[in-house]
Amino acid sequence: MLIQNFARLFAVLALLLALQACGTLYATTPNPRTDEVMLLGYDPVAYFTQGKPVRGRNDITVMLPDRTYYFSSWEHKRLFLKDSTKYEPQYGGFCSSGAAYAIKLGSDPSEWEIVNGRLYIFGDILGHELWKLDVAKNIELGDKYWPQASKVGWRQQSLTRYARKVENYQNGPQLMSQWQARNPGKELKYNPGSMYVNLVPKLPGWRAAEGFGQPKLGYPD
Repeated sequence: MLIQNFARLFAVLALLLALQACGTLYATTPNPRTDEVMLLGYDPVAYFTQGKPVRGRNDITVMLPDRTYYFSSWEHKRLFLKDSTKYEPQYGGFCSSGAAYAIKLGSDPSEWEIVNGRLYIFGDILGHELWKLDVAKNIELGDKYWPQASKVGWRQQSLTRYARKVENYQNGPQLMSQWQARNPGKELKYNPGSMYVNLVPKLPGWRAAEGFGQPKLGYPD
């Protein structure tokens, strides 16, 4: 029995170590060609030129290190190639709300903001709304933590920061209390899925792709 318990413990520890070594640097999802696609294949330039999310085409792409973008037109591809830093989402396309706590989780191309010419993506409507509680501060914190977080795979970074939280960390109930104080009489209900599901079997953007509690966007083709 002791040997069996030790074997189970060893297996769990091995899994945790494997998870820490996994995770892409950007909020990507592989397409059938195994390209690591950003924004579930939505066009990053369209947010600026059309003011809305627009699905890109898998035959109009730009491949950068560790990430690929789809575009809805050749003109948008041209604009991106001219100045990619202008159009790329902040914090590797991960949820900007989580970035304020050095966490790399979530990516929903239908939840977005452009602030001072920079594109911010969120994991879901919940993260978007909570980020708006203090936009300037959350941008300041996201910018502070990103240089370190950008070098670490998303699973390892998120696991590390859940275990060792940044000093400004606020949990869900704390943030929701602030939101309700600013929005009396309103409700903000959204199921983001369990931490296990978000960290282990699923990839960034899975809720938007699969329509988990929201319209289904689908995975990149």
